Amino acid sequence: TIGLLNLLCNLCLTAMKTNIPIYLLLTAFFCAPISYAESDAPIDMEGKEAVILRTGEGNPTAGETKAQLCIGCHGEKGNSTEPLIPKLAGQYSKYIAKELRNYQAGVRTHQIMNAMSATVSDEDLADITAYFANQKKMTGNYATEKQLGKRLFLKGDASRAVIGCVNCHGLNGKGRLPVSAMFPVIGGQHKDYLRKQIVSFRNQERTNSASGVMNNITKLLSDEEIDALADPAKSSGSFAGK
Repeated sequence: TIGLLNLLCNLCLTAMKTNIPIYLLLTAFFCAPISYAESDAPIDMEGKEAVILRTGEGNPTAGETKAQLCIGCHGEKGNSTEPLIPKLAGQYSKYIAKELRNYQAGVRTHQIMNAMSATVSDEDLADITAYFANQKKMTGNYATEKQLGKRLFLKGDASRAVIGCVNCHGLNGKGRLPVSAMFPVIGGQHKDYLRKQIVSFRNQERTNSASGVMNNITKLLSDEEIDALADPAKSSGSFAGK
């Protein structure tokens, strides 16, 4: 713990000395590659261990029954067909739980979700999120040809301190940290939903990302860049996965 605190302090000092925004250094720190096995070999994100990690402590079987109301909007196994309703299939359980608690606390607002989240218990939430997390990860249905989106997703734009999405959301947008509540799976998500969320972050209408990283990055993006980014994240096609 002391070592971690010292490292974070050093990051803050580095930010002050170099004029690099602290959110960039913290993002780089938290998004660095992490190994879960004792051998330090990177985890297979679709392997058995990764599925167990992203499912969490809840009971997926019990969660299927408890999630019937959720399925009405988010679709069978979390594969929504409505462009503005997010897919939840294969999403990290801790991320889903964190977002629902944000709705419950009013940190994030949506007329239906604020009402639906009001009475969910910790046990039910663990089971419901486990059910969705335990499913095969969401997939898109077309390949993108937008090179602008590909470049920003993979490399960002260092001249504007824009971090490539891949650094936190993983290659193909399929995630990097199976136990994370901070950085969700976005590969295969609906383009319309992704675009709406990016714009909401840019307009400060949504402010619940880790250290405000999404607000800080999206405020630097144009409408054209946002459209281009939403395409590859949804498609998981030519460069962003299967």
